[in-house]
Amino acid sequence: MTVPAAPGTVRVMTWNIHGALGRNPHFDLARVLALIGRHDPDVVALQEVDSRRPRTDVVDPFTAIERTLGHFGLGAKTIVTADGAYGQMLLTRWRPRRTDVHDISYPEREPRRAAVADIDTPHGPCRVIATHLGLTLRERQSQAKALATLIGEGPQATVVVGDFNDWFWGGSVRSALRGLCPGRNRFRTFPARFPLLRLDRIYCRPAGVLVRAFTDRDAAAISDHLPVIADVRPVAVAGRLQSDSPSHDETIVAKRSASAASALR
Repeated sequence: MTVPAAPGTVRVMTWNIHGALGRNPHFDLARVLALIGRHDPDVVALQEVDSRRPRTDVVDPFTAIERTLGHFGLGAKTIVTADGAYGQMLLTRWRPRRTDVHDISYPEREPRRAAVADIDTPHGPCRVIATHLGLTLRERQSQAKALATLIGEGPQATVVVGDFNDWFWGGSVRSALRGLCPGRNRFRTFPARFPLLRLDRIYCRPAGVLVRAFTDRDAAAISDHLPVIADVRPVAVAGRLQSDSPSHDETIVAKRSASAASALR
């Protein structure tokens, strides 16, 4: 069954889709879009969108994703070659008031970006920051500092989402961000078939913005990461941030209904 959004909330989803157009005939963009459509997110952050792989279609995945979901899309391409591009996307149901793509790359490592959108949702203003961090501890520490600057001290609620590649505790991204964004999930999302590592996260400030979070184990048939889906309620950041955060560990396994399987926006 599908999990309906909580009343008065914005549904946010983050997912590393692992290319989506690989050689495996059971691994394709249509299945990715169908699973996203099942959860009907208002804001979607996707990592490892890849148009470089051999494919039978002629549609660029960055274009196809935005067109199919019907959202306003912000691409953050980190690798661009003659045969295509690779990177991440941030899509929102409402036209953002402001967007930016920040280079948070570490010297001599794979390029990394942080996509930022300030959105006036029907439930209040919200800043969304989507990213895909590096593989080494030192570069993630540098990138966490960059994210802290982007989170800032503004009056709006802030949601930070993505694949943080964060599996060490000492000096980790989560230890750096939990003070700024005390609302967070802690699902094991990688590898998808037998999840051990908590790589994919949704962080929120203030803590009360995060109403609930869940994941979908059906994604294990599509990508090597599980997605994280959260319902957030944007509120003004007033006074001191709450230190005791709701931390959502419960996994709701959303089963595909017959109608949801074919419903793409």
